[in-house]
Parts: sequence; structure tokens; C-alpha cells
Amino acid sequence: MRLRDRRAFTKPDIMIIPMIDIMFFLLVFFMLGTLYMVDIKTVPVQLPQAVHGETQARVTYLVTMKQDGSLWLEDQPIAREQLIKQAKEESRNPQFSLVLRADQHLDYGQVIAFLDELKGEGITHFGLATESGGK
Repeated sequence: MRLRDRRAFTKPDIMIIPMIDIMFFLLVFFMLGTLYMVDIKTVPVQLPQAVHGETQARVTYLVTMKQDGSLWLEDQPIAREQLIKQAKEESRNPQFSLVLRADQHLDYGQVIAFLDELKGEGITHFGLATESGGK
């Protein structure tokens, strides 16, 4: 008893278009996912806002100065002397840069004193972080 003719069977086709769609979806998902991972290793502070701030793509040291004057290297608390010592050793690298994320309610004199200490140790590649979209 033969139900179907053997010639009626066709070879299975691999459908490429749905696979390409899935690959693009995964690519976009991972790209957007990595954008939100940038701020995970930082301590939350209220940064001042600026309209004309620039984004720096490569930062070696991300230092946060909280309102109480404590210093944090990425997400770890660090003593001022130890931070300056480590930064001085790393500053031999021509790609070295330090970005200071200072709380907007912090005394301006504390920020300047810290930057002056950095400059006194020969660290000249540093910047100040701001939030975009100021007044």
C-alpha cells in the first residue's frame, strides 16, 4: 500500500532569513546590554550638569569623591596617599588618564586641593566628570 509518491517529497530547505533576523536581534541586545554596564562599577554621586561636556572613551582611573570627602577608585574605597601613589606609578603609561567624579555639593577647595596634589606628583592627564544636559 503506497500512500504517497516518492517523487512528491522535496529536500528540506534551510531558511536563512529568520536566522539572520535572530542574529541581528542578538547583536542589538548585547550592544544595548553593554551600554548599561558602564555605571555598574561606580559609586553614586550627584554630578554637576554641563551642556558642553565631552565624552572620553578611554579612562584608566575613575576616581569618585563623595560629599564627605572620601575617595573611591571605581567601586572600592581608597586612601588618598595610596591613590596618588598608584596613579603616579601608572602615569608612566602614555595612555593613562584620570577622571574625577566629584559630588556637586562638595567644597570646591577640596577638589582643587586633590587636583593640586595630583599635579604636584606629575600627573597631568586628568579630567572632571559631569552629567550631560545642563541648564
